[in-house]
Amino acid sequence: MSKKINILIAEDDESSFLYLKTLFSKMGYSVLRASNGQECVDIVANDNTIDLLLMDIRMPIIDGLNATKKIRETNSKIIIIAQTSFALDDDRKKALDAGCNDYITKPIIKAKLIQTIEKYFKL
Repeated sequence: MSKKINILIAEDDESSFLYLKTLFSKMGYSVLRASNGQECVDIVANDNTIDLLLMDIRMPIIDGLNATKKIRETNSKIIIIAQTSFALDDDRKKALDAGCNDYITKPIIKAKLIQTIEKYFKL
């Protein structure tokens, strides 16, 4: 991947965030963090440079599904990939119905994450 993309990671778990931040920083991407759903909604509302949002489904204040719905009320362009430790088909459907473009399960496997992102960005 060589194109620079701006990524917002909505993740309340410190170790999960640091793993993703390290991965993306090594690739030269700009990384922001939201540690709860409300913060995520606020950042997207005030920063139109974000290309990709990795949305944890379980977060404090506003969960990832409701945060996605709020974001989609005003922003249909940002790519949102749900990330969750739940791997049931129903959870995938809920994420896509809420407005997520895609869905990956934790633990996040680097190759799978990159493959998922490459579906939306010409890298």
